Amino acid sequence: MTAQAPAKRRILLVNGHPDPRPDRLCSALASAYAEGATAAGHIVRRVEVGALDLPSIGSQADFMAEPGPVVAELQQALREADHLVLIYPLWLGAPPAAFKAFLEQVFRYGVALSAPGEAKGVKGLLSGRSARVIVTMGMPAAIFRLVFFAHGLKCVSRGVLWVSGFRPIRETAFGPAEGRDPGRRLQWLARARRLGAAAV
Repeated sequence: MTAQAPAKRRILLVNGHPDPRPDRLCSALASAYAEGATAAGHIVRRVEVGALDLPSIGSQADFMAEPGPVVAELQQALREADHLVLIYPLWLGAPPAAFKAFLEQVFRYGVALSAPGEAKGVKGLLSGRSARVIVTMGMPAAIFRLVFFAHGLKCVSRGVLWVSGFRPIRETAFGPAEGRDPGRRLQWLARARRLGAAAV
């Protein structure tokens, strides 16, 4: 019996590191994932948060307001994607402010969630899509999960993606990112490349 090739998917790949230099681990992981996905025939659109200039949402009125052209284009890319990949570093136990601003701007009412009064409770509008969240950190990944309960990852995977309707949501943690073992970094990049090829 011949194994069936995975369906070609439209992937939105977001490097959430505020520093977009290619030598950063997040950037390298994004490139490895994109390489694997593209080689497997998937369609990848990559967004560099560090190259954007998105302000934080400062009020409910800001959140409800009509987005500008840059945010509107990002929202359209999100709607068109079958699979979303978010890669970001853990800073002070949470996502960096620039990446948080990206989430606040893109995942607004009418795109990710139903507006108040439109549905009973909060309704996610992005069902039918899957996601992968990859976080890098200075501590060992096991400590991040066992001692800190992966809060800096769950706030994105559960607090943003799950409520927006994404299923399934898969999580990956890499650390310590500043370790001196080059072999470990190569292993992480190889894993990202395999995830990209499978589009998971």
